[in-house]
Amino acid sequence: MKYCKKCVLPDTKPGLIIDSDGICSACRAVENKHKINWDARRDKLKEICDQIRGTNGNGYDCIVPVSGGKDSFTQAYVMSKVYNLKILCVVIMAHLQTEEGIENLNNLVEKLNVDVLKVNTRPSTLAKIRKIAFLKVGNPNYAEHRVVFSAVARAAYFYGAPLVVWGEDIGVEFGGNITQSSLEDGSAKDLINNDLFREIGFEDLIKDVISDDEIFFYKYPDRETIKQKNIKSIYLGYYQWWDGIKHYYLSKSFGFQDRKDGYLPGSAVTYDNFDEKLCEVHSWLKFVKLGFWRPHDHTTYKIWNGYMSRPEAVEVVNNIQYEFPAYLPEFLDYHQLSENTFFEKVEELRNHDIWIKKNGVWKLRYELQ
Repeated sequence: MKYCKKCVLPDTKPGLIIDSDGICSACRAVENKHKINWDARRDKLKEICDQIRGTNGNGYDCIVPVSGGKDSFTQAYVMSKVYNLKILCVVIMAHLQTEEGIENLNNLVEKLNVDVLKVNTRPSTLAKIRKIAFLKVGNPNYAEHRVVFSAVARAAYFYGAPLVVWGEDIGVEFGGNITQSSLEDGSAKDLINNDLFREIGFEDLIKDVISDDEIFFYKYPDRETIKQKNIKSIYLGYYQWWDGIKHYYLSKSFGFQDRKDGYLPGSAVTYDNFDEKLCEVHSWLKFVKLGFWRPHDHTTYKIWNGYMSRPEAVEVVNNIQYEFPAYLPEFLDYHQLSENTFFEKVEELRNHDIWIKKNGVWKLRYELQ
């Protein structure tokens, strides 16, 4: 396990490569971003918006998936206020929302004065798929990832919207696997092949457990069907520099709220991924499997955008990376799991190549320096 010399990401991150100079592929991608003509990219986005605006009659020009967080607020703001499109925001409702999550989503709709389609999947089905995904592959949030991508595509098809605007390509922004189409023109047409969607065979996962009439919103529409509708899907991060901290200040100026109780365990910021409770354990499981999680992501992002030095990031990560995630009781209750079953699965998932037990406590074999 090696760490990048410029950021704090390890080579255990899927798709991340550290070169002979000790620099990771994500940092190299950031270097390349500084060479991009962003004015030309923005002009191209304006051209796309000018071409599709009003072509759907009285319907929507654009579908924007949102959660109420800082980044999706920025997506909705840019497309509705900067490029003057008639947008429909699509939100997949969390089943264990936080108070701040509810308030921030309501604030987005009110302050931007946009229509919103709320997708509430059948609670029993979501709970079953989450539990199966956790117990079989250690990825409980896979269920939500399926619904987000599939429901947004179905909304675009149903409403005839010619454009879908996602935020960032996680492969580009965070050093994962990258599709060629997103590099060439910011297209999100291969989105279902990204790291969040492709790692599990859905049909095999739910076989003999979930019936077909329960999974409409979990199944991505036929590609040919989407193609015939001529729906264009893009990443906004291809057309403008993606800076989550600037997004935070923009959303804050419109009333966005930080987490009222301050930092979540393992978090280096108070404004990211706190709108629902079930994602906490999911985020921490990455630490068990890969040796990094939220503190590495937060501080690396600050390094890339010039808000933090690497030595500062190393200190922050080493101070908080071993903190245990919040909301475990809620996670266990929701999935009808005992604490023993949960920790047995955690130990199954633990990567012993990078973990070692010292005096009864699990520690990483390779500490960040």
